[in-house]
Amino acid sequence: MPRPTRTDFYDIDSLLTEDERQMRDAVGDWVDDRFLPVIEDAYDNAYFPKELIPELGEMGLFGATLPEKYGCAGIGPVAYGLTMQELERGDSGLRSFASVQGALCMYPIFEYGSEEQRQQWLPRMAKGEVIGCFGLTEPDFGSDPGGMITRAKRTKGGWILNGAKMWITNGTVADIAIVWAKGIEESSGRERVMGFLVEKDFKGFSAPEQKRKHSLRASVTSELILQDVFVPDSHVLPDGVGLKAPLGCLTQARFGIAFGVIGAAMACFESSTAYSRSRIMFGRPIGGFQLVQAELAKMLTELVKGQLLALQCGRMKERGVCKPEHVSMAKRNNCEIALDIARRARDLHGANGITSEYPIMRHMCNLESVKTYEGTHNIHTLVLGEAVTGIPAYR
Repeated sequence: MPRPTRTDFYDIDSLLTEDERQMRDAVGDWVDDRFLPVIEDAYDNAYFPKELIPELGEMGLFGATLPEKYGCAGIGPVAYGLTMQELERGDSGLRSFASVQGALCMYPIFEYGSEEQRQQWLPRMAKGEVIGCFGLTEPDFGSDPGGMITRAKRTKGGWILNGAKMWITNGTVADIAIVWAKGIEESSGRERVMGFLVEKDFKGFSAPEQKRKHSLRASVTSELILQDVFVPDSHVLPDGVGLKAPLGCLTQARFGIAFGVIGAAMACFESSTAYSRSRIMFGRPIGGFQLVQAELAKMLTELVKGQLLALQCGRMKERGVCKPEHVSMAKRNNCEIALDIARRARDLHGANGITSEYPIMRHMCNLESVKTYEGTHNIHTLVLGEAVTGIPAYR
């Protein structure tokens, strides 16, 4: 299958470095050659193609922005974002796997862990030999993570964890879970959110997979159950204290999403332009009708705006001036426009748009979830509202 022409109407390539373009293209070629041939079967049968995990590790896509001393690629934010774009051009489940592994599991170990923990876990995670998941969301606490009921109780040599986490990507296949729970901080005596490294074989820990999904079917989604799980002191993230710690991880992941969903939008737009040229109606290609051209123009304009927003977010991140609200804007806007592009593409493809012959319906269903997870559209709206007014309006 020939690779579709990249959508670059505004010559964004000219704003990228040669290294950034090469990294993007290498991942894009891999997606075309290795992932696209298997994704429809994986989606139809609801499984993640685990046999590809070592190849993702070989390409340096796990914890890609972390230092090379830990076996990571050490690439810049924009190059990383572009790799997420290409992975999600394949499928949101693929980008989610890499994003959770790197931004939500490896990043907290690097940022909040000890040097011993970094040396123990990061090199193996970078290779894909150890898979991680991130346990913050609970059955009754998603947008309000501070209300979590998972608790950690001090005991000799460690902590006892009790609680449950929900909607956890990679949970069932993970070797280690980054679990956030409320415990009594010894230095202050206050109850604080703390981060724990929970290994899959710890007694009392289980991760049953959630089935019957109509979205992200090629992604493993799980519940984490903790029943009197003993976690030794060596598995506590020493600097992962307070709600800001897990929220900092989510900011890293949302940055990747802002780029990633552009990839899904690109796939839908490219399919639409090709379809508009080949689909004959009333004796001519439908691309020759004004209504179709108006849809394509709308899709392309929003796509380009999303590309530029993600790129500038990445450049700000390079300079160290990117704030969480900047990432919120990029995630909020790009998820919305990607889903809108997918819906318009489905309409343009007519009945063919619901079949697996085209990637449209798969991307559209996936994007319904991506718009919700890692901060819903409405929560990011309130984040921006607070940034503008200085007044929080979450209650």
